[in-house]
Amino acid sequence: MTSTAISVQARKRIALVAHDNEKANLLEWAIEHRELLATHDLLATGTTGKMMAENLDLPVERLRSGPLGGDQQIGARIVDGLVDVLLFFWDPLEPQPHDPDVRALLRIAVVWNIPVACNRSSADFLASSPLLTMVYNRRISEHVSF
Repeated sequence: MTSTAISVQARKRIALVAHDNEKANLLEWAIEHRELLATHDLLATGTTGKMMAENLDLPVERLRSGPLGGDQQIGARIVDGLVDVLLFFWDPLEPQPHDPDVRALLRIAVVWNIPVACNRSSADFLASSPLLTMVYNRRISEHVSF
């Protein structure tokens, strides 16, 4: 299958999402990586975004809360090429009323070949990658190219 390259700039657009039981974990991780996050553009779903902006003292574009469409807003931004990295600390043990939206967001991230971190370990690996601060050519399958 052929693919198309999409150039991703060195300054990434990072989406931050966390379920209620994971918000503290994402915040703790973000505080530890504040210096790195300050070099990128941040957006987040409602409550997560408010918490990040207040505790990191960084600009964070806030979208709707996840259950009110925020997950879908981030998915739409991925499709439009406006999100480069997704940090989504989701709770695997608690059923979510908006589970279909969560699955759709993760599916869209895979379709558009966006790096996704779902926990602290994977977020640490992403944060330590030199690709996070370099121009990168992301490959997408021909069936999703414009």
